[in-house]
Amino acid sequence: MATTKKTTKAPTPVDERETFVSLQKNFADSEQSTQEKLKVLFELQAADIAIDDLIHLRGELPAEVAILEEELSGLKAKSERIGQMIEGYNQTIEAAGKQIVELDAEIEKYRAQLENISNSREFDSINKELENQGLLRAIAEKNIGEARQAIEDRKIDRERLADRILIREEDLKAKQEELATIVESTAKEEKALRAKRDACAAKIDERTLSAYERIRANAHNHLAVVTFAKNSQGEYSDACGGCFHIITPQRKIDISTGKKLVICEHCGRIIVNPDI
Repeated sequence: MATTKKTTKAPTPVDERETFVSLQKNFADSEQSTQEKLKVLFELQAADIAIDDLIHLRGELPAEVAILEEELSGLKAKSERIGQMIEGYNQTIEAAGKQIVELDAEIEKYRAQLENISNSREFDSINKELENQGLLRAIAEKNIGEARQAIEDRKIDRERLADRILIREEDLKAKQEELATIVESTAKEEKALRAKRDACAAKIDERTLSAYERIRANAHNHLAVVTFAKNSQGEYSDACGGCFHIITPQRKIDISTGKKLVICEHCGRIIVNPDI
């Protein structure tokens, strides 16, 4: 008796550009019930909202810490460059000092030769060399003087930088301690929320999770899953909780039954029954 071999359908690769129609079809084709998937998405959204709230508690502190760290890095690099400049000036002074010693030896040699000249032509030649050596010595002394002044100026610059670095280090330490206190106080709660989020994400297929993340990233308030909007009396209305556009009666029925994935035609968010 011939047996028929059962074939499994290979999953279609996730396409970031896929339409909501294909996502709805994916919901319908899934072995997991639509109602269960919507419930998991709603729980995933709740975990993400709670995590966002914890991160919001940190406010601008992470950004402020990063800015201070970058500024400190720049100030220290500038101080290091000034140190390198000072070292360069010291090398100039050392080289000019050696040059002066050599020039002095040359000058003494020419002066000694003046005592044994035989004619005026030789006298003029030696005097010319003495004049040249004197000019070179004066230039070397000038270079030493300018380098010493530059060193003093750069030292003042470096002292000012050191004061700024000290202030910024104190600011950074205070910000880091403040941030660490907030992170520590919420670490246990955040760990539990991220574990819950991971558990929810594990229950959702790749295509649905990708769509959820994409909708969430595009929404200004990072809400991908919403319920009906509430009116002034605190009662649920016929509007989308994301963009507040009115939902048609048929779509409201689909949302209420939870048997069909409904995506808002205006804002692209997934709308679920608030009783889910």
